[in-house]
Amino acid sequence: MPGIQAIFWDVGGVLLTNAWDHTERAEALEHFHLDEKEFNAQHEPLVSPFERGKMSLDEYLDRTVFYEERPFSRDEFRDYMFSLSQPKPDILAFARALADSGKYFLSTLNNESRELNQNRIDKFGLREIFRLFVSSCFVGLRKPENDIYKLALDITQFPPEECCFIDDRAQNLEPAAGLGMKTIQMQNFDQLRQDLAKIGVRI
Repeated sequence: MPGIQAIFWDVGGVLLTNAWDHTERAEALEHFHLDEKEFNAQHEPLVSPFERGKMSLDEYLDRTVFYEERPFSRDEFRDYMFSLSQPKPDILAFARALADSGKYFLSTLNNESRELNQNRIDKFGLREIFRLFVSSCFVGLRKPENDIYKLALDITQFPPEECCFIDDRAQNLEPAAGLGMKTIQMQNFDQLRQDLAKIGVRI
């Protein structure tokens, strides 16, 4: 059996907390005293263009928050959004060690809006770990669409059987497995390390 040469990583829920998922949105709505039902009615139709890089953060906020006068500024809301991102230090350190070993090609494969994605890359030093960022906002495709996984394979030119994809959501793993990639559903650090070891991935 061929060994694993490339490892593709989800970011939110694996390496870091989620960027702007329901938990983060609920926290921001509570902090700024915004109506959840009203916000979600504006948010839901914008998720796809926002995460595909077709809509800027300012445009998104214009439609979801600042379509009327608020007692807080746009910068305050943006800064709060960015502050919600927190690292998972043990997993980040492990990914960094895998990158430093020189044994594997590491890439992200994640759904994220452009400004939040870029902020997280800069803030948490992801450029020092990953050689490629297959992010929805950069490529205009989102998981679990088959084409984003095919694009990752086409760009890197690794056979699928030599690739592993790590995500915390089963629905995002199914298309990768269907293409022949090894997949791991991340639950915690020890489980992730053990599952990687089972397919021969070690520092």
